[in-house]
Amino acid sequence: MENDACSYRRFLDGDESAFDEIQAAFFNRLVFFINRYLQDYAASEDVAIDVLAELAVKKKYNFKSSLSTYLFTMAKSRALTQLKKRKRRGEALPLDETELADESELEEALLKSERLRALSTALAGLPEKMRTALHLVYFEDMSYEEVARVMHCTKKQVDNTLSRAKVKLRLLIDKED
Repeated sequence: MENDACSYRRFLDGDESAFDEIQAAFFNRLVFFINRYLQDYAASEDVAIDVLAELAVKKKYNFKSSLSTYLFTMAKSRALTQLKKRKRRGEALPLDETELADESELEEALLKSERLRALSTALAGLPEKMRTALHLVYFEDMSYEEVARVMHCTKKQVDNTLSRAKVKLRLLIDKED
């Protein structure tokens, strides 16, 4: 977004509140994106904080691509680095714990959980490239051009990847049911 780049320019010119705008616009989105890789919310928050801190401290963003493309590229790289470190250490992924107040909440949560589990299982069955393309286009509303920059490929390759991903995802969800 042009507005994000303007906020970053204001930050570079000394307006500290401009970085708060960038943080508000990107923090939760970055955490959500990173968590798709790490499946650990706390670690995802830490990585998102690192990405934003690097943007503020190192000031390497050069305005050649959108700020979101730049940040999500950094986030993907950091998430993959974290996964490699975990693999080397042999760490297991943490379990997700939920606290529920009453039975109706429990039933609703179970139904939602079942749907999310089916979708999550189907998404996990996709290759990483397909998962990343789906996330960036459908959750981050990035254009194919921006996704192509993040994934280091062409717009046509993004289009082909998304088409194949949707077909495969449908098959996996149908198989799950």
